[in-house]
This record gives sequence, C-alpha cells and structure tokens, in this order.
Amino acid sequence: MKENPNPSELVLLAIVTGVRGLKGDLRIKSFTAESKSLGAYGPLWDKAGRKKYQVCIVGESKGQLIAQIDGIKNRTEAEGLKGLELYIPRDALPLLGEEEFYYTDLIGLQAVSISGELLGKVSAVDNYGAGDIIEITGGPYKGLVVPFSMEFCSKINLEDGVLLIDPPNGLLERPGGDTNIKEDNL
Repeated sequence: MKENPNPSELVLLAIVTGVRGLKGDLRIKSFTAESKSLGAYGPLWDKAGRKKYQVCIVGESKGQLIAQIDGIKNRTEAEGLKGLELYIPRDALPLLGEEEFYYTDLIGLQAVSISGELLGKVSAVDNYGAGDIIEITGGPYKGLVVPFSMEFCSKINLEDGVLLIDPPNGLLERPGGDTNIKEDNL
C-alpha cells in the first residue's frame, strides 16, 4: 500500500464550493485543463496529504462539476466538506512539453519588470471570471496584480526563477505631485 504523499509535493486540482441536493452531491470547481477529467486522476488528497478522497463526476452545472465522494451519503456530511481543497501528488500529473508549465510552478518566482525593477514574488495565480491574473507580493507595490497574458508576462524562466513583467501603462505609477485633493475638484 502506497504511503501518504508529501504535502510539499501536492498540487491543487479543485475545491469543494458547495452542496447540491439531499444525497450528498458536491459542487466542485476544477482547475484542470478539462474540468470533467478531475475524476480520472485517481484519488485526491487533502492539503496535508493525510486524507484520501475518491471523486466520481456525475454532471456539470453553472461552470462547476457535480460530484460524489466515496463515503459521503447525505447533505449534512457533504456540507462538512465545503471549502475542502483537493490535491494530487505532482508525479501523478501528465508530463509537460518544452515551454509548458503548471500554474503552481509560477508561485515563488521573482517578478521583475522589463526595466529591471524587482516587483516582488508571485504569490498566486487566480481567475475571478475575467481571465487569469498574477498576484505579486513582497515588493514596493501593495496589492499588485497583473493580467496573465503574453502581452504583460513576456517571459517565464523556471530555471532562474524569474517572471518578466511588461506592465500595462500606469500600473506601476505611484501617486506624485500634488497629493492634496480639494473637495471642490471631486
């Protein structure tokens, strides 16, 4: 029997967002390229790599999967899983081609502007419905987010740990000049 995976080698594949019906069906947001393939990866794990979940996809609704997890038989049990993040060991993921990467590989990269300014480190890759964005923390700009596209993230060098950012106009401008705004001008 295979031992539990090392938590540092787990990759987030999905999150339980809610419950559907009375029989324990779950709503799951999948981060896989093909959302319905989530069940094909085999058992998924909790973040600590301690608890294993066998997921069976039964449908799709409103951009999310409807699934059942072995052992969950009713709505009350299913509600206890809301917010559960589901992971897989990295070695269970398909091999990538040249110049391909998983979003998880971007976390921790140094974000550097094309002018050479260190912007911080990539702390997250998110999508709130309008496209993927890169969150950058630990640098001189608070709350820095950059659209994740070739236009703005021009080069990814995983070996050197660098993400080259060509920021949209105005993104890195700090308020300057006259910072005293008069109420008459509002």
